[in-house]
Amino acid sequence: MNSTPYAIEMLNITKRFPGIVANDNVTIQLKHGEIHALLGENGAGKSTLMSVLFGMYQAEEGVIKKNGEVVKINSPNDANDLGIGMVHQHFKMVECFSVLDNIILGVEDTKYGFLQRDKAREKVMALSERYGLKVDPDAIIEDISVGMQQRTEILKMLYRDNEILIFDEPTAVLTPQEIEELLQIMRNLAAEGKSILFITHKLNEIMAVADRCSVLRKGKYMGTVDVKDCDRAQLSRMMVGRDVEFAVQKDPAKPTDVVLEVKDLCMASKRGKRNSVNGVSFQVRAGEIVCIAGIEGNGQSELVYGITGLEDVLSGSVTFCGQDITNAPIRKRSLMGMSHIPEDRHKHGLVLDYTLEDNMVLQRYFEPEFTTKSGILRRGNIRTYAEQLIEQFDVRSGQGPITMTRSMSGGNQQRAIISREIGRDPKLLIAVQPTRGIDVGAIEYIHKQIVAQRDAGKAVLLVSLELDEVMTVSDRILVMYEGEIVGELDPKTSTVEELGLYMAGAKKEGAQ
Repeated sequence: MNSTPYAIEMLNITKRFPGIVANDNVTIQLKHGEIHALLGENGAGKSTLMSVLFGMYQAEEGVIKKNGEVVKINSPNDANDLGIGMVHQHFKMVECFSVLDNIILGVEDTKYGFLQRDKAREKVMALSERYGLKVDPDAIIEDISVGMQQRTEILKMLYRDNEILIFDEPTAVLTPQEIEELLQIMRNLAAEGKSILFITHKLNEIMAVADRCSVLRKGKYMGTVDVKDCDRAQLSRMMVGRDVEFAVQKDPAKPTDVVLEVKDLCMASKRGKRNSVNGVSFQVRAGEIVCIAGIEGNGQSELVYGITGLEDVLSGSVTFCGQDITNAPIRKRSLMGMSHIPEDRHKHGLVLDYTLEDNMVLQRYFEPEFTTKSGILRRGNIRTYAEQLIEQFDVRSGQGPITMTRSMSGGNQQRAIISREIGRDPKLLIAVQPTRGIDVGAIEYIHKQIVAQRDAGKAVLLVSLELDEVMTVSDRILVMYEGEIVGELDPKTSTVEELGLYMAGAKKEGAQ
């Protein structure tokens, strides 16, 4: 049928890790100039398969062909030589280098031992213009938004003239506007003849850009479909093996006492003279979910740092269960019943080189249940407690409680954090981007858990960029724009369009 050979074929690939077969006899065929989505639950083996293609892992069985010829890919350098590039889920960049230096790293032009930056800059700016990838070449990576970091990673691939582009969960950390831009960039790249493998579990994005979609479930290949011939429900059924509820089922909230009160809170900015949080005041009551919505970079992260104690408050106050905790240490907040699902699971959520069981007791290891009076850890109790949480929250890993957390899929790392934070039976649950990088089956589950916390009389502060999540999970929505709360909306009577206008700063409460 297909007279032109495929751009890439991965035939009968099997990859094993201790205690788990990550890819079990998987075959994927990528056509020239197509956007081919790879869909699957967290831990289904998508990233592993792409890491085999990019030379980061070697498969025990199977072959890879490029344009019909068998190729050996023993390292990412081999992949680059074959014109294969990859944007990883967690970006691989040198944080203290500039955008330009990260793009040219490893393929620098030199003359008499000196870097030839001017030529490189010209090429980078030409590529950025051609594909609509706006970046500041002189900005330092740690100072720029996640969206610009992503564009830097894409330019890194294009700078190397790669023709096969792998995007691993590229939208997990982007705002809705940035996602739309990225999908347009992918369409442009495919129109230019690039072949794209797009790992995702966001069904809307697959429907919007992909030509074909291959589905993995628990390491096995479930089939490939033409996207135009199917709908979200069919894809989710192939992926999860059952029907998924897209709507959040919940009764009206019954708020009672104030649990968290924030008054005139100001947080300093790292990037400019203006405060990142400027005079913010609000309350969260027991039995309600209050959501802070906004486009990334409008002060939501800093607000949470101030409430949880990760950063010092400039002025204003934070009161929790009637006590002023503005300057309280993190452990005191934790012991008083504050749980925090952080935005960055690697930086603030987990110790990646600890086992899963040790991560499960990070804020509790010193309690008598887990430590003797002489300071010796009660290993048996820690294991039992971790096993209960792993089972209750369906956290999947190769070796159960003794799995190194670093080796787990992103979505299962997230489940581990959520299970730990809810397992502590908090009075206040602060959930920041709780479903970032999570598949549709797990999103349904996490939303149910958050609503269950509310129904058990807990106060929930949700911070989210996902408009669907904001509208369906919250009882009240507070919109942040440029460090201030510009509106309070009732999700039952507001529209997504209205929310979008507040988020973009086009509308303010009190301003007609």
